[in-house]
Amino acid sequence: MPLDHYVTLGRSGLRVSPFALGAMTFGEDPGGAGCSVEESEKILATYLDLGGNFVDTANFYTNGHSEKILGDFFAARPGLRSRVVLASKFFGNMFPGDPNGGGAGRASIIAQLDESLRRLRTDHLDLYWLHNWDRHTPTEETLRTLDDLVRAGKIRYVGFSNTPAWVTAQAQTTALLRGWTPLVALQVEYSLLARTVEGELAPFALDQGLALTPWSPLKNGFLSGKYRRSGVPDSARAAFVGGPTEEEFAVLDVVASIASSLETTSAAVSLAWLRARPGTVVPIVGARRLEHLTGNLAGLDVTLSAADLARLDEVSAPTLDYPAPMHGAQRAMLQFAGTTVDGEPSTVYPPLLQSDVRY
Repeated sequence: MPLDHYVTLGRSGLRVSPFALGAMTFGEDPGGAGCSVEESEKILATYLDLGGNFVDTANFYTNGHSEKILGDFFAARPGLRSRVVLASKFFGNMFPGDPNGGGAGRASIIAQLDESLRRLRTDHLDLYWLHNWDRHTPTEETLRTLDDLVRAGKIRYVGFSNTPAWVTAQAQTTALLRGWTPLVALQVEYSLLARTVEGELAPFALDQGLALTPWSPLKNGFLSGKYRRSGVPDSARAAFVGGPTEEEFAVLDVVASIASSLETTSAAVSLAWLRARPGTVVPIVGARRLEHLTGNLAGLDVTLSAADLARLDEVSAPTLDYPAPMHGAQRAMLQFAGTTVDGEPSTVYPPLLQSDVRY
């Protein structure tokens, strides 16, 4: 499946590649964890040349350098910007001492967008994400501001990231009832080693027709195949994120086994598993070197069998917070009384086995 086999992003008319390119690593300021301008441009050019069209960044990635690299790249190639779905995020405060420099209030959203557009050298963003929940700002204020920006033509679509399910549901309902621009996608942490999104946010997205765009789909590189029980890679990044736990190694073992049988990589298997989740799931793949990108794109060529998916689902099954445990087999037992409804079987609730008496 090549990058130019596009999917529709949620309930919108926006067509995007099955993998988005994450630009968080573009630029070396601050900290030196990213990559040079030259390497960033190689990664971006390769992604676009292969048919990719969905590029994701944020205002404070590498202190704004990520946005500037993207802006300079597209400015030097007239006509290319209009063919790319360019997404950025607001929330991060880049102005120490200024309480209104970040967050999701009206003034701060407008100011952050103007700064992003300046660095990106464009007059609009195709998708604008709330990067995190601003608990100090009414959701209505954030939504109305975003709707105003859509109507002004400065942004085209809206999404939320890292926001509680109850806040996200409230926001979507408010937008729909008031005729404001609704959400089309959620950017969430999601991988074989991070599945708690399946408790609330993923079911909500599926119900509302929102796309999921997982960040860290390889869980800090744990699912890349580099981490083995014999030892984790000797690198600064491994020291930063720590090593896998025993439970995580159990998942890595199954991923590696399936990858070996399919003659592919652990990263490709992990990304293929995400693509097979219910609904529209568009993983965000990042790279600090060109070979990281080309290696991750192998996930588009892998189709996992039902048996492989079942093995991965079982070994990586998350422990979800209440009330999610009440919504599985116990719910069917209480509700369906031994019948099968919509293909879901159930057993009989035990007390009913003891007596047919009804009071």
